[in-house]
Amino acid sequence: MASATLGQVWARKLLPVPWLLYGSKRCVSSNFKAADLQIQMTKEPQKKPAPSQALLFGKTFTDHMLMVEWNSKAGWGLPRIQPFQNLTLHPACSGLHYSLQLFEGLKAYKGGDQQVRLFRPWLNMDRMLRSARRLCLPDFDKQELLECIRQLIEVDKDWVPDGNGTSLYVRPVLIGNEPSLGVGMVTQALLYVILCPVGSYFPGDSMTPVSLLADPSFVRAWIGGVGDCKLGGNYGPTVAVQREAQKRGCEQVLWLYGPDHQLTEVGTMNIFVYWTHEDGVLELVTPPLNGVILPGVVRQSLLDLARTWGEFRVAERKVTMKELKRALEEGRVREVFGSGTACQVCPVHQILYEGKQLHIPTMENGPELILRFQKELKAIQYGASAHDWMFRV
Repeated sequence: MASATLGQVWARKLLPVPWLLYGSKRCVSSNFKAADLQIQMTKEPQKKPAPSQALLFGKTFTDHMLMVEWNSKAGWGLPRIQPFQNLTLHPACSGLHYSLQLFEGLKAYKGGDQQVRLFRPWLNMDRMLRSARRLCLPDFDKQELLECIRQLIEVDKDWVPDGNGTSLYVRPVLIGNEPSLGVGMVTQALLYVILCPVGSYFPGDSMTPVSLLADPSFVRAWIGGVGDCKLGGNYGPTVAVQREAQKRGCEQVLWLYGPDHQLTEVGTMNIFVYWTHEDGVLELVTPPLNGVILPGVVRQSLLDLARTWGEFRVAERKVTMKELKRALEEGRVREVFGSGTACQVCPVHQILYEGKQLHIPTMENGPELILRFQKELKAIQYGASAHDWMFRV
């Protein structure tokens, strides 16, 4: 892509990330440049998975990785693509001790034309920078990082699977690498990106609904916290709750918040309710971006698609369990589903709440809306339908 065209795309796609109240301009640093990217090809390439081989999420990695180091004196070093390898960290690394760590997750898709495209990566770059500023980790230029990621994917493009529902998962990570047990702003940091070929979340053409445990004694995030940032510290504590859900016969957790038991997220996904609202209007509703939930890329995409259709009301507002229960009793609920990078759209058919199983008639209703979203997203992501959400590699 010509530099002028790329600049125009970025001017349209990238959002300004304001300085936050907790952010200090001391976090600002010199930026690394994709033009300075150094590439060291592996001398020991791995065997790529066979087309018929099942690709378990996060278990298979490509031959190369992107690495950029930062320190407070010199700023960012030269970015480099190097053979995939283990990291060497100081035992007192602040990313390990105090969770000064963040990550992102996005996907590249290979279309029928064999062209590889990233899905709305600008939104991931925006969110990653916001997360970095929340932890006072060093700033970076979003355009330069995305171009480095593009070149990394280009180096490992033969690893991008082209089976139905498959993709290349891209995992950027930024950690504080301070060799000290003191809690404070870091003077060293490490940014790296690794790639994983992944299979379809739902095997074949099936779509398996999930059951949820909704227990208000477990809280994922809160107002004034970091629930809207993609930090490792938001995910580790959920493992025990996920295990509790499984003990009670549920696959996932429906995270509730506040004394009125507001719906926030499903596992690591955003949540949507498609119903006839109590005012009689057909509506798709999802919780608002109030600092508690993560601003998901697929969440935003579903909202954008639905608003483009203009066939029902699309709302971002608080939804409580009391409202959902009443709507179920009155037969107004059509579909409940989660959205995220891994599954795209995942139906919900049951919620265990206050000792009672609430049946959600998602599958009895098609699920028409879920299938429509899946079809639209697939057409866009795999290039069957040209769209400016896709970034060519």
